[in-house]
Amino acid sequence: MRSWAGWLLGLIGVSLGLVVLHLPLLDLPYYWDEAGYYIPAALDFSHSGLLIPQSTLTTGHTPLVPVYLATMWHLFGYSPVVTRAAMLLFAAATITALYALARFVVNREVAVWSALLLALSPVFFAQSSLAHLDLTAGLFTTLAVLTLLRQSRSAGPVFALAASLAVLSKETAVVLLPGAWAFAWFRRKERRAFAWVWLTLPLLPLLAWAVYYHHVTGFWTGNREYLDYNLYSALHPVRIFLSLLRRLHQFFIGGFNWLLVAGAGLGIWWAAKNRPAPPPGAPDEETRRRRGDFLFLAVGLTAVYILMLSVVGGAILRRYFLPVFPLFFLLAVMFLFHLPKRLARSVVLVVAVCFSGSWFLNPPYPFPFEDNLAYADFVRLHQQAAQYLESQPGQPRILTAWPASDELARPFLGYVHRPLRVVSIRGFRPEDFRGVSPDSFDLLYLYSRKWEPAHNLLMRIPFLQRLQTRYFDYAPQARDESLAAQYGLRLLRQLERRGQWVRIYAKRE
Repeated sequence: MRSWAGWLLGLIGVSLGLVVLHLPLLDLPYYWDEAGYYIPAALDFSHSGLLIPQSTLTTGHTPLVPVYLATMWHLFGYSPVVTRAAMLLFAAATITALYALARFVVNREVAVWSALLLALSPVFFAQSSLAHLDLTAGLFTTLAVLTLLRQSRSAGPVFALAASLAVLSKETAVVLLPGAWAFAWFRRKERRAFAWVWLTLPLLPLLAWAVYYHHVTGFWTGNREYLDYNLYSALHPVRIFLSLLRRLHQFFIGGFNWLLVAGAGLGIWWAAKNRPAPPPGAPDEETRRRRGDFLFLAVGLTAVYILMLSVVGGAILRRYFLPVFPLFFLLAVMFLFHLPKRLARSVVLVVAVCFSGSWFLNPPYPFPFEDNLAYADFVRLHQQAAQYLESQPGQPRILTAWPASDELARPFLGYVHRPLRVVSIRGFRPEDFRGVSPDSFDLLYLYSRKWEPAHNLLMRIPFLQRLQTRYFDYAPQARDESLAAQYGLRLLRQLERRGQWVRIYAKRE
């Protein structure tokens, strides 16, 4: 697979494999942030050529993915199937790029296992067909790293292109550049001004975007509410420390990553304990240099991402690590294969099975539904609820919280055929219902907004609950019984799916 034709065939094969695995998911309506920002942003560009959306809250995100989706809709028509197939193409390209990187750094077997484990990891698999930005940034970050490691004549321009596309996919990918500068300075001893032009060139599209965004909105990024949530409220030292702990858990433990980390640690220990003279066929000096260069880049970029996401960002979402997860998987498998081959193959096979199982297995603690296929259960539940509400006579006023409020009011999201009458509230916490008059709605649409298992021991500890409440705005949902008593409600319809639920209430006659 060293020729361009070979790589293209590989990309096609991986794409077809992903499409087959995602067949039950391709026609799902849009989920959460897709419905709230990315799809409306792409539609605004598709309909009016707007790089900064007007039909949804502006967030400052760079526009490559919305522009890409709008282009695919113009070519193949607007539908969730086209959207999800378009995103699967990026996912397949990321897997193929990781394979190419691993072949350059290590060998074919490590490349196959690294690519396979990335494809099967629950967060990557779930995000593969969702219209978010992080996976696309992961593709171009992986290509940029591969370009840095190669010493071809075209490395500079190709790196500038890949890094620019990473930044235009998601602005936080700019942290790739300090890693590239450190690599050029310390590993390559690069002193030529011409080479540094290519390394800094990706700053220009980000700067141009920031200037344009400020010209249109008056903000350099986001908006007042967005900055309060993602920057100012996140800068408390205690919150930063707690966020760091949560980020470390997400990266090294969550989704059965701890098995891969344990295997890599065992491989490092084995290599240190059994360090004989290099046998025939051992890696030569060039191969060892490549591995050292990759280690420098992978560890550096991972550390930068973990620290950055601990300092900024209101939502503690695991998908934000997708730009560096390909590097992590390659690094872990590379260390794991220091073990005897039979043992190493057994370990990665166990990891692959556990990854596949965790598509459907939810952890015993709260987590975002989008970390595995729980997001599909959420969407299907809301599909059922929307169909039921759409069939109600008399166009009742429906009290609910986002994203359900958008699902019912915006037919283009795929839940309803016509806009329903919606009365929106911020959430389902007790304080969100203050000031809501019984006369302002006819039906109450409640649903599980987060995964909160009944045996979640962590949230039964008062100290941890106080930390969550103070620094992460945690509050339990209002009890159905109290709402029913407050507004005089009776249960009209209840839906459940793998621990998630929807309950629709109506006024008592």
